[in-house]
Amino acid sequence: MLQVDDEPGRVSSAEVVISEGPYARQMVFFRSNEPPGTLVIHTSERFAYLIQGNNRALRYGIGVGREGFQWAGLVRVSRKAEWPDWRPPPEMIARQPYLPRFMAGGSGNPMGARALYLGSTVFRIHGTNQPETIGHAISSGCFRLANGDIIDLYERVPLGTKVVVRHGASL
Repeated sequence: MLQVDDEPGRVSSAEVVISEGPYARQMVFFRSNEPPGTLVIHTSERFAYLIQGNNRALRYGIGVGREGFQWAGLVRVSRKAEWPDWRPPPEMIARQPYLPRFMAGGSGNPMGARALYLGSTVFRIHGTNQPETIGHAISSGCFRLANGDIIDLYERVPLGTKVVVRHGASL
């Protein structure tokens, strides 16, 4: 199995898009009772689906929380930010004391090009300066997309968007 680690400060361009392979953004058949505009995240599959209607969804490859940091629930997009600053929460600093306490937004910031904040939680859907981590379980509970993909999703998702996070297989 590929070993990948977080690298705060690593620089990546905003234009990085996964264009080939299973995690490339694409329109897919997706049966759902959710209305168009809803974002459904399947953590075990490593995909986020933006419901389009007519059993179609725009699918994005994502990186998810590592073992012990996965969660499920229903939230709404409460805030949006371009090139967001990063302040690791106290729980993350307790686990990883070497992390910086603050990083200004920019290409070396692990939050990437855009962020969608999820309700009143510490979790976000955000870009990454490590696109090779897409498809892996590495984060502390946030969902990451390649910078080019989060820019696309950011433009499509308004404040208040319903986000359904599912962990494990659904029947």
